[in-house]
Amino acid sequence: MNEPIYFTEEHRQFRDNLRRFIEQEVVPHAAPWEEAGMVPRAVMRQMGELGYLGIRYPETYGGSSLDTVYSAILAEELGRSTYGGYAVTVTVHTDMASPHLANFGTPEQLQRYLPSLIRGDTVCAVAVTEPDAGSDVAGIRTRAVRDGDHWVLDGSKMFITNGVHGDLYFVGAKTDLTAKGSRGISIFIVEKGTPGFRVGRALKKSGWLCSDTAELVFDNCRIPATNLLGGENKGFYQIMRNFQNERMVIGAQAMGEAARAIEMTVDYVRERKAFGATLWDKQAIRQRLAMRAAQVEAGRALVYHAAWLDAQGKDCVKEVSMVKALCGELVNKVLYDCQQFHGGFGYMHETTIARMVRDARVEAIGGGATEVMLEEVAKRM
Repeated sequence: MNEPIYFTEEHRQFRDNLRRFIEQEVVPHAAPWEEAGMVPRAVMRQMGELGYLGIRYPETYGGSSLDTVYSAILAEELGRSTYGGYAVTVTVHTDMASPHLANFGTPEQLQRYLPSLIRGDTVCAVAVTEPDAGSDVAGIRTRAVRDGDHWVLDGSKMFITNGVHGDLYFVGAKTDLTAKGSRGISIFIVEKGTPGFRVGRALKKSGWLCSDTAELVFDNCRIPATNLLGGENKGFYQIMRNFQNERMVIGAQAMGEAARAIEMTVDYVRERKAFGATLWDKQAIRQRLAMRAAQVEAGRALVYHAAWLDAQGKDCVKEVSMVKALCGELVNKVLYDCQQFHGGFGYMHETTIARMVRDARVEAIGGGATEVMLEEVAKRM
C-alpha cells in the first residue's frame, strides 16, 4: 500500500518501529490470548514504555504531544496484526476512553491518573453504552444523584471493552433527571473496587476474542464529588467530541486489517493450484483482489485525510462519519472475498483469515452503526 501524502520521515519511523514491535512481540504470542479472553497487562506496559499509549498527551505527563495522524498510524498497524481483539484493547485505552480524562480532567485528576494510563500500569474503559442506549447516547438510563460530598450511581452498562480487566472507568450517567434527550448527562471517574460497582458478567462475543467485554453494574455506588469529569450536565458534548476520534481509529484499524488480508490472500492464491493452474491465473480472482486493493487504498486515503483535518483543528464530522461508514462496510466485503478465495481452509476456525472475518463484523456496528453514520453525512450534504 502507498504511503499517505501527509507522511513525514518521522511518521515513517514511527510506523516502522511499531510494525516491528507488533511482528516480534504480538503476532507470535497472541493465539493464547484468544483463549484467555484478554491481552496480558505486560504487553500494555511494554507499549507504554515504548511511548505508544500516550501519543497525543502532553510530555508533562509522560506523553509525546503528537497529532491525530499518529493515532491513525497506530490504529492501522494494530489492525495489521490480524488480532482485532488486541487492536481494540489498545485503541479503547488510547483513543476512546483516556481522551475523556485528557480533554476534560482537572489538573488534579490529570496528575492522579494520566501518567499511569500512559505507562500502561492502569488500563481504562469508557462506559456509556447500555442495553437500550448504544448509538443513541441520549437514551442513557444510568443515573447519578448528588448526596453531600458524593455522587451515588445506579444503573448498568453493556458491551464495555476492557470492562472485565480494566482499572479505571469513565461512566456516563444522567444527573438532571428532569432533562429530556441528551441534556443532563455527566461523566464520572470510577475506580475498580469502588463499593457498589461490580462487573456483572464477562460477555462472550463472536469475534475480538482476546478483548475482554463486560456488563457493568452500579448499585448505590458512592464516588467522591471530585470524580465528576468535565462539569455537571456537560457529558453529552464530551461524548460527542470524542466520538470523532473513536470513529476515525476504527476506520484506520479496519483498513489495516483489510490491507493485510489482501496481502495474505494474494500470497495464498499465487501458491494454491486448481484445474492445472494457480488461482492467481484465474482472471476473475485476480481482478476481484485488484478492485478490493483499489478500494482499500481509497479508504486509507480518506482515513488519513480525516486525521489530517482533525490535526489542523478543522471541522471533520462529515469526513469522519464517512470514514466509519465506508471502512466499516469495506473491511467486511474484503474479508468475505479473501475467505472465499481461501476455500475450505478459510472456513476453519483456527485459520488467520477466519479469525479476521469474525473480528471484522463488529466494525460496521461499534462506535456508531453504518446507518447512523450515513445520517450524520446526510445532515451535512
